[in-house]
Amino acid sequence: MDVLIHAVVGLHIIGIASLLGGFLTQMKAMGKGEARMVPAMLHGALTMLVTGVALVGIHQSQGDTINTVKIGVKLALLVVILGLVYVKRDEENVPAPMFGTVGALTATNVFIAVLWV
Repeated sequence: MDVLIHAVVGLHIIGIASLLGGFLTQMKAMGKGEARMVPAMLHGALTMLVTGVALVGIHQSQGDTINTVKIGVKLALLVVILGLVYVKRDEENVPAPMFGTVGALTATNVFIAVLWV
């Protein structure tokens, strides 16, 4: 079961990398007001959602204690991120504050995962 958990965590990290990488590649365009939500951002957010739910399910099936408040906060942030990326995915230019919000919420989600014990 440990191999499965590690594989799903690896996929979760790939999702984070895709979402954050898509954001970082558009930083220069954001400064010019030409940023857009690239497909990698949508796919990364969806990967994070699916693998995050899978991780919670795997841990619950093993009887592990789960910090439901932490998971709820992370899920809420991810739903907002996913909503913003999904709604603006077809627009050529996304307003800089909205685009920056996606990056800030993604970074916040990473720090919650790492720092909240």
